[in-house]
Amino acid sequence: KRHSCRAFGNIEGRHHMAMVTSDSASTAAFRYGNPAVACGDAEVRAQCRQLATVLTVTGVIDETDVDLVAAQARRCVLPEKPFILDLSGVTSFAVSCVELLDKVNDSCIAAGNEWSLIASQPVSTALLACGAESAFPTATSVSEALHHFSDSMYERRRLLPFLTKKSA
Repeated sequence: KRHSCRAFGNIEGRHHMAMVTSDSASTAAFRYGNPAVACGDAEVRAQCRQLATVLTVTGVIDETDVDLVAAQARRCVLPEKPFILDLSGVTSFAVSCVELLDKVNDSCIAAGNEWSLIASQPVSTALLACGAESAFPTATSVSEALHHFSDSMYERRRLLPFLTKKSA
């Protein structure tokens, strides 16, 4: 089954979505309890891991579905949980869709989270075209981003005894 998100209103500044299911086969493999959500020509799948929340987007992100994908991303940004936006499976990314990354960045800053972008070649090309190739934290893979978050967490835990001794 294929799920489709459709924004149906803006209530109190929040986008609300309805899930629409059709019987057409999804291009992504079915994962029990973790369905892919179709946002226009893009498919979005969220996975909450121990070290970070990973939002994987595949397919095409263009002007018609960027707001739907951004709403899904903002929904997955959780306080005190690093966030990974995996766009490695995105096959087409319009330059105007860089606003998606700005929205994710703003949400992560508001939540006090570290985040990382995994960019496909079309995403990297769009970032280069608008001069934003170094504007966002990037990693080459989800595992590299998770490793970075693990190292950061280890370093904070290592420094914690020193900080508590100085304040006591």
